Amino acid sequence: MLTVHLKDVIIHAYHGLYEGEERTGNNFEVNLSVSYEAKKGKLDDLKHLISYEDLFRIVQKRMNTPTPLLEELADGIICKIHQEYSQVQKVEISIFKLQAPITGMQGKVGITLVRKF
Repeated sequence: MLTVHLKDVIIHAYHGLYEGEERTGNNFEVNLSVSYEAKKGKLDDLKHLISYEDLFRIVQKRMNTPTPLLEELADGIICKIHQEYSQVQKVEISIFKLQAPITGMQGKVGITLVRKF
């Protein structure tokens, strides 16, 4: 099995439930792992593989659509990846809000969603 990773990708976006988040936005950190069976002897040409650049574009496009809940956002990314790449067997994505509007809290908050196909 081959796994393609995007790690510590920072994207400014407008997700959240709190008033004002749709205007000011926040920085989000995305970690993505996409696993699939690569065809034996087909590891020498990108046309037989899943490109991390294409995965980044899927993530980036979905992150540009404001969504109240990170769970819904993560599920949308996973669904799009599976739609584009039917050979995918597992997707794991973590999305962290880096400056959560929680009084007195320092650190980041987030979710991880895993889907197996």
